Amino acid sequence: MAASLAGPDLDAAFAALGDPVRRALVTRLAHSDATVGELAKPFDLTPQAISHHVGVLRRCGLVEQRREGTRRPCRLKADHLSLLGTWIDEQRRAWNDRIDALERHLADGEAH
Repeated sequence: MAASLAGPDLDAAFAALGDPVRRALVTRLAHSDATVGELAKPFDLTPQAISHHVGVLRRCGLVEQRREGTRRPCRLKADHLSLLGTWIDEQRRAWNDRIDALERHLADGEAH
């Protein structure tokens, strides 16, 4: 799978999103930035476990963390997430084209 140099590692991003906790973190971060402690609140997980999940999302390019004094809020990199959607859309179009071609082929066969 190809990814832009500035974009996420698509293989790593899809693997990261295979985990339900990380998908929930992405959903939460889509609403607003949050610290690891804030992200941990709805989960029965330690902040260290959430920090690990955030690290996975950071390494694949979907989340970034910045320093604001003593806070380190996490932010979803929505542009990188949209690259995953673009890849999925391209695959969907390709498969739809193949299915349309198969339907035309089958219809031509029935006409003869």
